[in-house]
Amino acid sequence: MKKLLLCLLACVAASSFAAETPAPAPAAGTAAKPVDQKASTAIRAAIAKKFPDMKVDDVRATPMTGIYEVTMGSDLAYVSADGRYLIAGDLYEIDTRTNLTESGRQKNRVAALAKLDEREMIVFKPTKVKHTITVFTDVECGYCRKLHSEISQLNELGVQVRYLAYPRAGPGTDDWRKMEAVWCSKDRKNAITEAKAGRDVKSQQCATPIAKQFELGEKLGVRGTPAIFTNTGDYIGGYLAPDAMVKELDRLAAAAKN
Repeated sequence: MKKLLLCLLACVAASSFAAETPAPAPAAGTAAKPVDQKASTAIRAAIAKKFPDMKVDDVRATPMTGIYEVTMGSDLAYVSADGRYLIAGDLYEIDTRTNLTESGRQKNRVAALAKLDEREMIVFKPTKVKHTITVFTDVECGYCRKLHSEISQLNELGVQVRYLAYPRAGPGTDDWRKMEAVWCSKDRKNAITEAKAGRDVKSQQCATPIAKQFELGEKLGVRGTPAIFTNTGDYIGGYLAPDAMVKELDRLAAAAKN
């Protein structure tokens, strides 16, 4: 959102775009109808013209007539059908106090996580899986190391842990190279355990998914590590002790069914 706000500040004078008649939006609390294609095209063209650094990933109808939800990476914004107005902020349904923007973020996360290939992850799987968490991790992160030290407890409680790489120091750093060594190791599970214990991991160079996973973390709005996501698209955030983790996963799973 910070990048989007900077773009907005840099483009105070908004120009008009060809107005399109929006499709009637559903009443609050009902599922949004498919977006009017003409409105979608106009909105995409508007943003491309005024904010060339921002890529529109999706445009969806909202319960508000003439207002569309626009996904740009980890950012969500609301744009009028004529392309003249943009709202940066969360949209709530007053009666139910539902954060519709967060619901949109969850849908985006679910879609992104569903595309992942577990062969590119490091997976610690229990005998019987009750919950699955996908964790953006860093071998240099203190709380990442703490979570990993309790991974056997999480497995015993039925929590499957799927690691993705998110070296916070960024490309070209020692942190990044350490994580490449882990992912290039023949035994990744042992390698990440060794690296998180502060020991050097030796391996030959290879093609890794580190850059792709790091980019995905940026897109999903990862703000620090460990960044923990559920299969229902909830962003738990940072470290939780095993018992607290299961309690939170149970709560979120129950909420998702309602």
